[in-house]
Amino acid sequence: MLLTDWGWFGRPDQQIPSGEWVNWLILAGRGWGKTRTGAETVRKWIKHYPYVNLIGATLDDARDIMIEGESGILAICSKEERPRYVKRQLHWPNGAKSLIFTADEPDRLRGKQHMKLWCDEVCAWRYADSWDQASMGLRLGDNPQVVITTTPKPTKLLKEIIADKNTIITRGSTYDNKANLAQAFLSAVITRYEGTRLGRQELNAEILDDNPGALWRRADIDRLRVTSAPTMKRITVNIDPSATSNAKSDEAGITVTGLGSDNHGYLLEDLSMRGTPTEWARIAVDAYHRWNADRIIGETNNGGEMIETVIRMIDPTVAYKGVHASRGKITRAEPISALYEKGMVHHVGFFAVLEDQMCDYDPKTSKYSPDRMDSMVWGFTELMTEHLPEIRIRSF
Repeated sequence: MLLTDWGWFGRPDQQIPSGEWVNWLILAGRGWGKTRTGAETVRKWIKHYPYVNLIGATLDDARDIMIEGESGILAICSKEERPRYVKRQLHWPNGAKSLIFTADEPDRLRGKQHMKLWCDEVCAWRYADSWDQASMGLRLGDNPQVVITTTPKPTKLLKEIIADKNTIITRGSTYDNKANLAQAFLSAVITRYEGTRLGRQELNAEILDDNPGALWRRADIDRLRVTSAPTMKRITVNIDPSATSNAKSDEAGITVTGLGSDNHGYLLEDLSMRGTPTEWARIAVDAYHRWNADRIIGETNNGGEMIETVIRMIDPTVAYKGVHASRGKITRAEPISALYEKGMVHHVGFFAVLEDQMCDYDPKTSKYSPDRMDSMVWGFTELMTEHLPEIRIRSF
């Protein structure tokens, strides 16, 4: 009974705050216990309110983290109170229901009403309009409230939530929960990021401004951001490969970029992931067909002929081009950064991790490989620049 009694088991800063508030914003580092706190808050609310809904960044995130994750709702509820997960709904034993929404489908939130809400990782939400739609629907019951769990990023949406007079904020770091974290996590995450700018954000939950030496500025990206793109002249799927797939490996950068009918560039999707060559190749081939892309671009510096070989094993009909960089990342990235400064590149929605890489990457001091950024740079290089002397293109 004690293990399921969150009032006894949870830390004081993980309990529902007293007082009058609408938004309970939890800004905390990885491993602090944000998911557990959100799930426990829903579990407590659902005993008194029949409509406590959930919004995740994507459907996979809502299912795999908020509901079925190790600290998700199904894991923390006792057998007697555990809900059934049925077609994007949770059916609770007391007759209450929780509807499941995702931030990448803001239109599904139109007209929906909520008594209470749990919004997870709002800083990773692709469309800020999802927050507007959710807020307008938070109008049922005697005390509409939302718990927001997120690792902070300097997004416009987060700043607006913080500035709201109805917001109460709980802050915390990874170190607050260090005693309960696995050694593998401490080694893989804390050891890797401790002492870095990214670590200050991901571990200490600091809201950082752009790196002064970075090639991109968040203000420029926000100013040029759009919610939809025009007809595309060309589309490429771009791969910055990873050679290994263990917990310490870099991700395989996989992005979808397009050249619009207005001759502007559009970042359409970020599918980057950590996995085996076969796994990331399948993701890329699927995106190639889904977007009806013109070709897949693969960086051969790291993967060599392996990239094309793996892709051809999955689908031999794919149009593929291998590209090889004879100079460093800074030389490749600068022309694309200049296109952003000229207002010629737009992000269709918000791409949290990729934009973090862009606005943190200082070529003089950064120690990590910006895989997602590299992938995007290759795409816009193919679509929007010609005959760059710094880059040698090899077609296979």
